[in-house]
Amino acid sequence: MTLQKISNSLEKPTFWAIPTSTLSAAELGEKTAALKQRLESIASRFSDVRFATSLAAEDMVITDAIATGRVNIQLFTLATGRLHQETLDMAQTTEKHYGISIAKAYPEDRDVQAFIDQYGMNGFYDGEAAKKACCGARKIKPLNAALLGADAWLTGQRREQSTTRVKLDFEEHDDARGIAKFNPLFDWTESDIWAYIKQKDAPIHPLHLKGYPSIGCEPCTRQVKKGEDIRAGRWWWLQSDSKECGLHANK
Repeated sequence: MTLQKISNSLEKPTFWAIPTSTLSAAELGEKTAALKQRLESIASRFSDVRFATSLAAEDMVITDAIATGRVNIQLFTLATGRLHQETLDMAQTTEKHYGISIAKAYPEDRDVQAFIDQYGMNGFYDGEAAKKACCGARKIKPLNAALLGADAWLTGQRREQSTTRVKLDFEEHDDARGIAKFNPLFDWTESDIWAYIKQKDAPIHPLHLKGYPSIGCEPCTRQVKKGEDIRAGRWWWLQSDSKECGLHANK
């Protein structure tokens, strides 16, 4: 092996970085106005609307629009028990920045213990079935509980995020929970998201600055190399068609 090849092999990988945006101020203004209109329309149609925020970039765009527009939509986050410390800190930062409260949806101890008894603390690494079981205990059941009594909920999903979301619509019906479901950013690009955040000076999750475009639980999320799919760092040990936890299974 040549000295050059050895040098190349020792180089540190280049990770994903927050993209620059070519969106004009006028174009961003139109998107921002449309988002505000979407949120106000949802809030006017339904009496109890709730937004599940992960505190990542997309969800911060929606949070900013809700908070600054004083839209009557409640915010909550899934406190899975396996989140990065940066995510826990981000919740506090967001509450302080906007003067709002974000409810925490915790898993039931018995559900977590049942998973551990069957698979082990980190058994989700063993395959899709174990991963679904963990997400079921730590995310899906808490989500179901957090949405009890609501007649609509919001997500930060976008069509561009993955192959499983390319046909995403603005409005869906969540048959599993019997309520309406909305994706206000379904037609936004990654560039649009970051243009909004920069213009509004919205809080940025610290992990976005360290190469994490998509953020979930700590043991199931890693940095993404430049050029990789933006969700490649989620459940990286599984196939690309397994990059969902089940939160958005509407049936």
